[in-house]
Amino acid sequence: MLIALGTLAGGLGLFLLSVSMITDGLKLAAGGALRNILGRSTATLWRGIGSGAFLTSLVQSSSAVTVATIGFANAGLLGIHQALGVVLGATIGTTMTGWLVAVVGFQFSITAFALPLIGVGMLLRLVGPSRRLGALGEAIAGFGLFFIGIDFLRGAFEGFAQTMDLASLSPEGFVGAVVFVLVGFVMTLLTQSSSAAIAITLTALTGGLISFPAAAAAVIGATVGTTSTSALAVIGATPNAKRVATGHVMINGFNAVVGIAMLPAVIWLAANSDIMQSSPALGLAFFHTTFNVAGVLLLIPVMKRVSTWLENRFVGVSEMLGRPQYLDSNILASPSLAMDAFFLELKRMAELSRAHAVAAMNSEGAPEPGLQAQHDGLRQLVRYVEKSVTDLERDRFGSHVAVQLPMILRIANYIDEAVAHAQASAETDSDVESLLQTAVRENILAYRKAVLNQVALCDPQRPDFSVEEVDNAYQALRVTWRELKTELLDASVRGQVPVQGLNPAIDSLRMILRVAERTTRIAIRLTELRQPDGAEVVSAAVDSY
Repeated sequence: MLIALGTLAGGLGLFLLSVSMITDGLKLAAGGALRNILGRSTATLWRGIGSGAFLTSLVQSSSAVTVATIGFANAGLLGIHQALGVVLGATIGTTMTGWLVAVVGFQFSITAFALPLIGVGMLLRLVGPSRRLGALGEAIAGFGLFFIGIDFLRGAFEGFAQTMDLASLSPEGFVGAVVFVLVGFVMTLLTQSSSAAIAITLTALTGGLISFPAAAAAVIGATVGTTSTSALAVIGATPNAKRVATGHVMINGFNAVVGIAMLPAVIWLAANSDIMQSSPALGLAFFHTTFNVAGVLLLIPVMKRVSTWLENRFVGVSEMLGRPQYLDSNILASPSLAMDAFFLELKRMAELSRAHAVAAMNSEGAPEPGLQAQHDGLRQLVRYVEKSVTDLERDRFGSHVAVQLPMILRIANYIDEAVAHAQASAETDSDVESLLQTAVRENILAYRKAVLNQVALCDPQRPDFSVEEVDNAYQALRVTWRELKTELLDASVRGQVPVQGLNPAIDSLRMILRVAERTTRIAIRLTELRQPDGAEVVSAAVDSY
């Protein structure tokens, strides 16, 4: 028994090592091919399915393809509908493992070709003139280890079969099937590889340790268990990544339901078919492929609705801020309504950017996640405004409207820069904190207070708002900044301020001056945009920095 357990552990270890070598080797050998295929070959759902199936069958890991897809969705390179197409394909591609094990692993002499593969692969790995060739050698060696691991697993299960009561392990009715579904789920959860669970199941079936109904139920469980990898991958990830992971759970869960529905017919066929009785491994591989393909075909017509439903889930602060409140395609079709909508949206964005600036300057220590969410949402909204301007049918607008479009882009750009500078100042504030323990503390605090006052002044909705007042206040702030910078340099010469870290601190303090400058420009340009004749508001703040 102990020898069988050791053989089982060793075989499983070799199998997992081989899958890791195949996956890592092929990804390195392909260079950017994996990224390019997923990024460019997902224009339609069918192309996404094809890409997902091909890559998964190639790297022998649906988890690797799914996690990569989640990463691309996380980075915004793939939309939800595109990513789900790849996931659908991955559920089909992962069935290739069963066919490899059933056809190659049991019908041929393992050592006849596995050991040469390992030898050739490692030779390329050692003497390959390039990193890519060496990675290809690693993948080839991984395929050899794949079958060696299968052979060890088969030997271990044959040993178990001689010492265990096999009849007690065969599922009886629905309850027994559920038990083995859970077994398949747990195996996949523990190994983090549905390929490993399927290989274990196939070798146990061929070794006579479990019956065909038990193996079929375990394969269904493995289909659900593989979603655990994507669930772990999205901890702390973006809403898009969480949506793809949820879609993965839904897709594989639905496929498992299809498999359970097909299970009675497959069990009957296994009991009455000479072919399946003579080659149960091939029958199990066929069943695994059939219920996954059937599930995908049933899901394709509803995937657009599923994508839409998922897009309304896991909505975070950044996405809430990034959704326009006044702009939409209907409003943009009317010149007068479009200009009103742009003004209202920019005014809202200006208010949010001022609030973000205040929060960034008042933060202590590392920036809070909420501050980053505000930053991401506002910059997303800026991209939406810019796209809306470029998508306008300009031939339908009068000359007075066309003159205002560059101003809209300019204000959006100022907001983008103000938010970026505010976030950067919060991330580098630790450099300034050390100076607050020195003789220049009061000077720095007075400067920060002046910046906050300037931001507060830049609200065009104030009853007493005045462009001249805002402009004069900003010019005074620039004088305050020059005086502070001079004082910091003089203090370092006198030894009152450590020279080390002084330049980063000055850069951080200069960053909040840029926030005030951009905020001033936003307020003045919004006032100009609101002028009925599009007249410019002259100000030194706009024309200099």
